[in-house]
Amino acid sequence: MKLKIAVSIGDPNGIGPEIALRAHDRINSFCTPVYFAGFDLLEDVAQKLNIQIPEKLIHYAPATTPEIRPGIATAESGAYSFSSFKKGVESVNSGECDAIVTLPINKEAWMRAGVPYKGHTDFLRDFFKKDAIMMLGCKKLYVALFTEHIPLKDVQKKIEKGSLVRFLTDLQKEIGAEKIGVLGLNPHAGDHGVLGGEETIIEEAVEEANSYFAEDGNSPVFEGPLVPDTAFTPASRKRYSYLVAMYHDQGLAPLKALYFEESINVSLNLPIVRTSVDHGTAFDIAYLPNRSLSLKSYIEAAAAAVDLAAKKSQRS
Repeated sequence: MKLKIAVSIGDPNGIGPEIALRAHDRINSFCTPVYFAGFDLLEDVAQKLNIQIPEKLIHYAPATTPEIRPGIATAESGAYSFSSFKKGVESVNSGECDAIVTLPINKEAWMRAGVPYKGHTDFLRDFFKKDAIMMLGCKKLYVALFTEHIPLKDVQKKIEKGSLVRFLTDLQKEIGAEKIGVLGLNPHAGDHGVLGGEETIIEEAVEEANSYFAEDGNSPVFEGPLVPDTAFTPASRKRYSYLVAMYHDQGLAPLKALYFEESINVSLNLPIVRTSVDHGTAFDIAYLPNRSLSLKSYIEAAAAAVDLAAKKSQRS
């Protein structure tokens, strides 16, 4: 029997609903997607794009359908996308669905709607009272983010030994990797204190995290702090399939330059499986005719959700 995968539809004013409709047949070949979107919304999307709605869609209306205003962040679209996501998470938590795949939301729209979260991961942390880990990438390379959606000026304050040790140990328990590279914060990984002192904290956290797993007789799992500007070179990628970045753009700018279309977002350290596309709402091209639209990230995210949910079921 195919696993049931909840699909939160994302911001109706972006490309999420279109991706869901265009990729349905492919997704439905290996799982049963359950769309948290009203049929009237999907019908409106299909009419605007002049495409057919696939037959036998399983869908639930999460809220009153808003007017579609392509490419515009509205309170109505933000509220709808949040409700879609929340109800999808609840369906997985209750056992109705096996995992959730999220299509892109718009953070400004959430703010306009009064949603008290900056994104999916913040909500998941609060909902499950767990330290969710955001990891993005593909089979060639995954990057876990120690800090995520915070201003760059605040990153330095977050580099604290205890929290980094917990992050590293939680990450390894989730992914089971034998080798994980940990990036430094500063250029040249600080050049031994010349360009900053945070690398001393990172080095101590790496040593302590390694000592945790050394009790099992394993070789050191974590290596670092690595020089950030060489951590994504071909030679480094042969050594590391997993990296830890200290802040959002340090990890995601090079990752997306290398593997943008195939990368996905995976939430770790949670009681449920959640994956997502690794791109935004693309307001600049939403509902425009005669432009290309890649479905690859969504298809990869759905496939990963099925794989992770199956593995989770086997462990339990």
